[in-house]
Amino acid sequence: MARKLKGAKGGHPRRGKLPGKEEILEFIRTAPDKVGKREIARAFGIHGDDRLDLNRILASMREDGTLSGNRKELRRKGGLQPVMVLEVTGRDDQGDLVAKPAVWDGAEGSRPAILLPAHQARGPQADAEAEVGIGDRVLAHVNELKEADVDGYRFEASVIRRLPREKRRLLGIYRAHKNGTGTIEPIDRKQLRSWSISKGDEGEAKDGDLVRFDLARKGRFHVPQARILESVGNPDDQRQISLIAIHTHGIPDDFPDSVMAETKSLPPLEVKGRTDLRAIPLLTIDPPDARDHDDAVHAEPDSDPKNPGGHIVHVAIADVAHYVRPGTKLDREAQIRGNSVYFPDRVVPMLPERISNDLCSLREGEDRPCLAVRMVFDAEGNKKDHTFLRAMMRSAAKLSYQEAQAAIDGDPSDKCKPLMETALRPLWAAYAAVAAARDRRQPLDLDLPERKIVLDGQGRVARVVVPERLAAHRLIEEFMIQANVAAAETLEGKRAPVVFRIHDQPSKEKLQSLRDFLDSLGMKLAPQGALKPAHLNKMLERAKTLPLPELVNEVVLRSQSQAEYNIDNIGHFGLNLRRYAHFTSPIRRYADLLVHRALIRALRFGAGGLEDSEMPHLAELAKSISDAERRGMAAERETNDRLIATHLADRIGATFKGRISGVTRSGLFVRLADTGADGFVPVASLVGDFYHHDEVRHALVGKRTGETFSLGTDVDVRLVEAIPSAGALRFEMLSEGSKGRISSMRGAPKRFPRRRR
Repeated sequence: MARKLKGAKGGHPRRGKLPGKEEILEFIRTAPDKVGKREIARAFGIHGDDRLDLNRILASMREDGTLSGNRKELRRKGGLQPVMVLEVTGRDDQGDLVAKPAVWDGAEGSRPAILLPAHQARGPQADAEAEVGIGDRVLAHVNELKEADVDGYRFEASVIRRLPREKRRLLGIYRAHKNGTGTIEPIDRKQLRSWSISKGDEGEAKDGDLVRFDLARKGRFHVPQARILESVGNPDDQRQISLIAIHTHGIPDDFPDSVMAETKSLPPLEVKGRTDLRAIPLLTIDPPDARDHDDAVHAEPDSDPKNPGGHIVHVAIADVAHYVRPGTKLDREAQIRGNSVYFPDRVVPMLPERISNDLCSLREGEDRPCLAVRMVFDAEGNKKDHTFLRAMMRSAAKLSYQEAQAAIDGDPSDKCKPLMETALRPLWAAYAAVAAARDRRQPLDLDLPERKIVLDGQGRVARVVVPERLAAHRLIEEFMIQANVAAAETLEGKRAPVVFRIHDQPSKEKLQSLRDFLDSLGMKLAPQGALKPAHLNKMLERAKTLPLPELVNEVVLRSQSQAEYNIDNIGHFGLNLRRYAHFTSPIRRYADLLVHRALIRALRFGAGGLEDSEMPHLAELAKSISDAERRGMAAERETNDRLIATHLADRIGATFKGRISGVTRSGLFVRLADTGADGFVPVASLVGDFYHHDEVRHALVGKRTGETFSLGTDVDVRLVEAIPSAGALRFEMLSEGSKGRISSMRGAPKRFPRRRR
């Protein structure tokens, strides 16, 4: 129920009348729960056509930066959620604790400081364990003040509970003092705190070294003192770039001793009661450098005369839930990590190697526990039935995508030859049917190749490649999707709790922007209510006949919502599926582990199922692991940007071919063709005209000449500046823009050498 609004008649929102922007902001500020468009409309009594006017007000507030979020969860730009995880970062002059959000989107501005008054800085418990100190993480209620207090704080919080303390190694840059003491500066320049070091606690570190350290709490106020554990080396070394990103984003990269101790006393494996699949020649098909193998597949013709031409497909997934039980330190650590994070030079795993690379890795020729799904498809690739099994399996072979593809293409290796008739050809036959059904379903089909950074022996960028996309990749991907669908259907059918993987359709604002853009190309998009991925696919197919098909792919991609985990199912727009959950990668995604536990409980498969104590927290967990996923993506992107900027730092003045990948009023983003690196061309450097931003056409257009630089256009640029620490590149535009408007798209925009002016 919404709180009363000050200034409104009777203390309540004015019902039936459109609210002003300030009233909307006040309503959001005082609401005890998350607020979306529906809650605003209900609170102000807005119905019918007035909802369209409300949409326009909210869209305007997003555009001017007043609001952020999506239609289901709106907040003032820089605002906070009512309940969130905070990191305690220090104390103020009065001795009260100060905290900041543990997860924060940089687009919202700098992380706000939140005051934890002394009387609110303890959890509900009254013992010493509830004491909160600097460096702790807490779950807290956050309240936005009507006005900033005398010290400038806009937010106050009260602790719900302190999250478990685990001693972790931190990362910083050591600065030595003349008296033998020192300090450690944060690697994230946005953080202001530093940590003091007593004489003798610096170890072998030298001034300026990147170091790992831990904190010991000392004194009445539990002030942390640092102790250096290891000197990592020069912070400017390319080999440290991913490590710096890991710590900047707060991704745990070492396992506490208590977690490692649990890996030595895991539950013993009980074979009794499991279905025996060891006679089935299940295959693992992975990248050639894969270290863990958590999924295996097998297919065979269906012998049932009622299903002529049909197929039976088994997808077996490592039974991580047997070893990682709810409430254990292993489980708590996996929750914090949320997922494994992959960098060009290292992996930060969700689970220790004892589990991910040993007990739950489906190694060739070794018995392993698994959770498997047996799916029956008809000759047209439609799934007729499925059954889940808790089983034992034995991988018949470990193959790479390239090895499996070569075998089907007529060049089988010695390992593949005996598997051709029993495993490989039946797999491809089943995939042909399932792929046909996929094509009829028409998921969103964007053509956006991914690039991979390849490092040399010294950890430096050797080259950037676009890995070949094989039928073997698509085969595994499609069978995993089918298994994920089966898991969601089973749990929904059992009325069991599910953490769905959801993907909303584009917002009205983004869709209108996309529709306006497509209109400028002479393409008409269906109304939003009837929008399906097939409609976008039709536009993408038509775009192939235009000079710049990549332009349409880019704009369609930018219109999409972000996928997330949620207990409320709205379907998966991109895959065009009504229900979808992640089941196939419990080694590297906590969401999948939750789905495994839910299946074990719902199907009464024995120990390791979802417990009663977990179920009230599933919504909170879904939000937490969605945040962890975005945190990992940001760290991966930042690492790649810094690696490429370092790689190009000695090529200032060089010219490159690229493509305009983004257009803003302040300039152009250009993606280089050979490395995929993005750099910026400031609008002020486009001399000879005054350029304005045409949002509909995604272009900068010269007011006097009509010269146009539009999204997706091929250009030549010169590298002017590279800043490795920020992962930033600045370019000078060498190409002329196209002449006149791009609306007809009857010919490719002409490019001319840009004269030096």
